[in-house]
Amino acid sequence: MDYTRRQTLLMALGATAAALVLPQAARAAIDEAVAAFTGGAEIGSEGITLTAPEIAENGNTVPIEVDAPGAVSIIVLAGGNPSPGVVTFNFGPLAAEQRASTRIRLATTQDVHAIAKLADGRFVQTSSEVKVTIGGCGG
Repeated sequence: MDYTRRQTLLMALGATAAALVLPQAARAAIDEAVAAFTGGAEIGSEGITLTAPEIAENGNTVPIEVDAPGAVSIIVLAGGNPSPGVVTFNFGPLAAEQRASTRIRLATTQDVHAIAKLADGRFVQTSSEVKVTIGGCGG
């Protein structure tokens, strides 16, 4: 198929616009989910650990572990997925430790975010970039 210069230029502009808009939409989805979880409270960075692989060969099964001593609840978010909310862990008063591990699906290379609500009402957050070679959400 032969393209005219005008068609080529329009395709390039469309691809550039998509590359600029999609990360902003993903960031907005993460910000909205964080605001809903924290109620707009200030978020610290000490007291939570997220363990995720640097490179995931298959986005269908990416192992992660979150650890936040003293946490009441932990959410995990992935903004590059069609639905950014991945999992929420809730810990009762009889929980031996506030640690959880699971396998998640990631559509593309992206940052995985973990936010914990501590028993004293504070919130802490961390993130880890996971490079995905084969997407897991239909990619």
